[in-house]
Amino acid sequence: MADSESALEVVGDGECTRTTAGVLERNGVGIHKTPNGITYKGNWQNDKMNGIGRLEHPSGAVYEGGFTNNMFHGTGTYIFPNGAKYTGSFNENKLEGEGEFVDSHGLEWKGKFLFTAAPGLQLKHTM
Repeated sequence: MADSESALEVVGDGECTRTTAGVLERNGVGIHKTPNGITYKGNWQNDKMNGIGRLEHPSGAVYEGGFTNNMFHGTGTYIFPNGAKYTGSFNENKLEGEGEFVDSHGLEWKGKFLFTAAPGLQLKHTM
């Protein structure tokens, strides 16, 4: 599927269905690329990122994992532009639950994350 929305072209390829109102919606598996360089490859439901997918940003940030209604939700991995990486639970775009974080210096941290806080976070030692 390739379509134009106003003056900006949005490129996509994948499965679509037509609603009872006659509107095409992405449903199934597909790829979506925006004019500003964001690429999503994965599952769609009701024209939203739902299921498992990979979202790549031109800054180098990458999220791979579960999506619900266009938000990071469930288990996934987020790689920050500086190379740091979080793997664990997400709740509506927030780091929430058990997870592991590898900072930009390669230090590994493990614990419970509550959005911007991580009480009890522990540095993983390797000997």
